[in-house]
Amino acid sequence: MGREGARTEVLGEDFAERRVRARERLDAVDPHKRPGGIEADPKRQEWFEAVYALAEDDPAAVPWAHLEPRPLLEDWLAARSLVGLRALDVGCGLGDNAEALARAGAHVLAFDLVERAVQWARERFPQSAVDYRVADLFNAPSEWRGAFDFVHELYTLQALPETLLPDAARALASFVAPGGTLLVISRARDNGEDLGGPPWPLARRDIESLAVDGLRLVALEDIPASGGLARHWRAEFRRGEAGG
Repeated sequence: MGREGARTEVLGEDFAERRVRARERLDAVDPHKRPGGIEADPKRQEWFEAVYALAEDDPAAVPWAHLEPRPLLEDWLAARSLVGLRALDVGCGLGDNAEALARAGAHVLAFDLVERAVQWARERFPQSAVDYRVADLFNAPSEWRGAFDFVHELYTLQALPETLLPDAARALASFVAPGGTLLVISRARDNGEDLGGPPWPLARRDIESLAVDGLRLVALEDIPASGGLARHWRAEFRRGEAGG
């Protein structure tokens, strides 16, 4: 299925309405919306699996599925080439961002915690060169360590409780090869602002804390809300060359 076909497959005129109804259903079963929920499902794995189970193949019921790459990723890619690079897409969902990386010339491995998400991405893009896998950010295959020239993370961190961010930062850093780049895109909030959520927008200090284990923060954009898109961070981290 081509790019446009993948987007129009089941949008329908009532897509937004279906999404609102699905969000209400998902909030009702999200333990993190209730006291003690973080302890009950610390990595949110049960809730992520519930999202795809309750969706019943309707992408409107997957809150982060837009059936096209996110604009802040496409905008970043437009000014760069990934030709020949080994790229990793973290929390790939239905695959649109991974496919954008592949169109930019990268050799892409994309993973998600939920098996149904990976199956769905493969079904949507049956001719894709992207290698879709089921994996856990916190327990990724050892061969992924230092294996990627470019690592892309969009919206996974903001879906995790604040207590997991240090472990997530170390996991992301571990994937980046010498000379490689980590790109993080997330909703933004001010330091000290009420977290709300889930999802939990990241503060500047959260973004800066991702510079661990040899990664340097080389660019941080604070992108104001515009055109229906909430305020976002777009942060670029880089690891030095081996022996540098």
